[in-house]
Amino acid sequence: MTQVSQVMTRGVRTMAPDATVLQAARTMEEMDIGVLPVCDEHRLLGMLTDRDIVLRCVARGLPAERTVVAELMTQDARWCYDDASIEEAMARMRESQIRRLAVLDRDKHLVGMVSLGDVAVKGDMGEAGEALEEISEPAAPDRAGFGEAASSGGSAAGQPHSKKKDGKPDKIAKASKPGR
Repeated sequence: MTQVSQVMTRGVRTMAPDATVLQAARTMEEMDIGVLPVCDEHRLLGMLTDRDIVLRCVARGLPAERTVVAELMTQDARWCYDDASIEEAMARMRESQIRRLAVLDRDKHLVGMVSLGDVAVKGDMGEAGEALEEISEPAAPDRAGFGEAASSGGSAAGQPHSKKKDGKPDKIAKASKPGR
């Protein structure tokens, strides 16, 4: 049975809770990543994603250069121990509908991250594929209140969903152009 420690990414870059969102965003850009563990030394306090920055900072008009990471991070970060089995880690990801977990040692210090990609490349491709399928279930958002788009089955922007070659709706709706 493969353990998380055998496939995880070590030496993960972290952010301090008092770092600014601008610093975090620049770190994400520099490293081409979408998530940063927020730590006080090696203790995991939370996680900050690029999505957190967009929805909790940009969308609210908060100044990224003055807003601190602790204000935006998800505090109840999901994690597993480094000696956990891959199956346990995948079960946690499925349960939480996430694609990566922080990895802690038994002293609860952050020692790495494990992602579906790590498992697929270094571990069990079948297990990763099954987890991804369950995690990636398309959401059926409540479109009530979006006027015509809600009743027509189109996107919130009033544009119809495009169709893929197999006839199924594409998950990404086209955005309407300004003035239309």
